[in-house]
Amino acid sequence: MALPRVAQLLLEGQPGTTLTVAGWVRTRRDNPAFSFIELNDGSCLSNLQIVVDASVPGYAETIKLATTGASVRIEGELKACPAGAKQRVELHAKSLEVLGVADAKTYPLQKKGHSWEFLRGIAHLRPRTNTFGAMARVRNTVSYSIHRFFQERGFVYVHTPIITTSDCEGAGEMFQVTTLDLERLAKSTPASNAAPLVDYTQDFFGKKAHLTVSGQLEGETYATAVGPIYTFGPTFRAENSNTTRHLAEFWMIEPEMPFYELDDNMQLAEEFIKTIVRDVLRERAEDMAFFNDRIDKTILATLQNILDHDFKRVSYTEAVDILTTCGQKFEYPVEWGINLQAEHERYLTEKHFQQPIIVYNYPRTLKPFYMKCNDDGKTVRAMDVLVPGVGEIIGGSQREDELDTLLSRMQECHLNPDDYWWYVDLRRYGSVPHAGFGLGLERMILLLTGMQNIRDVIPYPRFPGSAEF
Repeated sequence: MALPRVAQLLLEGQPGTTLTVAGWVRTRRDNPAFSFIELNDGSCLSNLQIVVDASVPGYAETIKLATTGASVRIEGELKACPAGAKQRVELHAKSLEVLGVADAKTYPLQKKGHSWEFLRGIAHLRPRTNTFGAMARVRNTVSYSIHRFFQERGFVYVHTPIITTSDCEGAGEMFQVTTLDLERLAKSTPASNAAPLVDYTQDFFGKKAHLTVSGQLEGETYATAVGPIYTFGPTFRAENSNTTRHLAEFWMIEPEMPFYELDDNMQLAEEFIKTIVRDVLRERAEDMAFFNDRIDKTILATLQNILDHDFKRVSYTEAVDILTTCGQKFEYPVEWGINLQAEHERYLTEKHFQQPIIVYNYPRTLKPFYMKCNDDGKTVRAMDVLVPGVGEIIGGSQREDELDTLLSRMQECHLNPDDYWWYVDLRRYGSVPHAGFGLGLERMILLLTGMQNIRDVIPYPRFPGSAEF
């Protein structure tokens, strides 16, 4: 039988009820005749206060073991807290059992005030802190909100492959998957600077394979068969980057919609972001108040600003005009044809417009082969959703649905159409206008919590030189 959770008891627990709870000790305070234990079971930020009288059987021996980090099981009676207390109820123990001890001399979380870097080094224990417990609950709520958003709109959830032989972005920054004996290959490498002799026909898949950077291409195959779909899964980038915004493994949500054009895509993306923000503010109010108080005192105002405004549509050309005439000095100079950097995106959202915007119609030279070309021959129907505090949070486009244009774009991007024959077939047999976008889950959680490093919004961060846990 499942034990009641602390969150449930603090909200609905009735004085006079006898029950059993279990969790981990956050703190303990002793008096000559009794002790106070602050118990947390991860269900909410708040602790349940346990009053353990010295008359409880085995008190003298057991209470010494109930140190910070120890797991305990307690049976007792709920009683109303004294007037003026922070909580409605507390539990008066009738029995106390220590299930697992935590040595006070070695337990890493015995003290407070650890650095983010230190906590990344104990990723197996950091969920027990207030910050990372709250992070886990927010991440869970976001994930549920995402599924609910698409399911309520009739989207089909599709599992696209983790292992692929195609590079969606064309950047080549992919992790290779192989069963070949790499040590033997290294030894067989010619003494000169020539490349090692690798016969991929002998590899597991008979050709070179990688971990996916995106489920988009495969998602399009289902969107053009069963209607609007979405993917939600891990993606991988072998980019040797140590910035606060990059991970080697992260989670992506990628919807694809047949019969959608760019305007439809932008509207869905706006509704999507607002729905997630609204759900988290409603369902995780205590955790969000914690992030606003301890991490970023502007975060609740920033999120409310997102809900209060329609996302302004701004063409790439207009955005460049604003940046080149604003008088602001940027580290990266701005001119038409360059990629907008984070500093440019944040200037637009935080200073110029002071609200979320969607930048669209980017130069074709900046974007992948699959984005639909505009009639001007210079731009493609791409879009980026930019929000204050983070910058780009969604990237998407209307997809190229004309066969000849797609083949021409592949040639322009130095890609072999034979490697994408199945993707090309979608334009050959019943092609339709369609569009989609991608949202990085961790970028969304950065926006929601005000955290500054993406390594702190995923349970086990993967980045260059780190895959410890």
